[in-house]
Amino acid sequence: MKTLQKILLTVCALFLLQSCIVSEKPNIDFFADNRHDYNGAKFTSINVPMILAKPYIKKALKESGEDKDILALVKKVSKIKVLTVENGDKAMLREYAQYLNDNNYEDWATIKHDGDNVNVRVKQKGETIKNMLITVNSDKDLVFVDVRGKFTADDISKMINSASDK
Repeated sequence: MKTLQKILLTVCALFLLQSCIVSEKPNIDFFADNRHDYNGAKFTSINVPMILAKPYIKKALKESGEDKDILALVKKVSKIKVLTVENGDKAMLREYAQYLNDNNYEDWATIKHDGDNVNVRVKQKGETIKNMLITVNSDKDLVFVDVRGKFTADDISKMINSASDK
């Protein structure tokens, strides 16, 4: 019986960890589309399993002295995808922005932080925001973060204000 429990536990652990895969293929829909050719761009994508990440994120936020509103926002996150692009260009960003506009994403904030541009776009259905896309643009390197969950406009405003205050 103990052997069966160990095997089951191992299979469950592998199942949870398989979702945390680092790949060189894009994990965000626009970039995964084969119609676009980005010469010289190198993609690295990470799918973050929230069941494993939430405790570490909460601990880091508590240690850095973040307020309780930001900690509450972490509880509402259900999925995070991160895509980094080396040697990205302005044309890529323009096409991506057009794709987001065509798919009903609203531009909520653009923040200049340490010489980088941080753009926050959301997809809203009624009062609930189900998807938030954060783009960080610095010269040739780009980072795209796709955050899914159930947020309110107030949640997003608090997150933007927290980032702007620093």
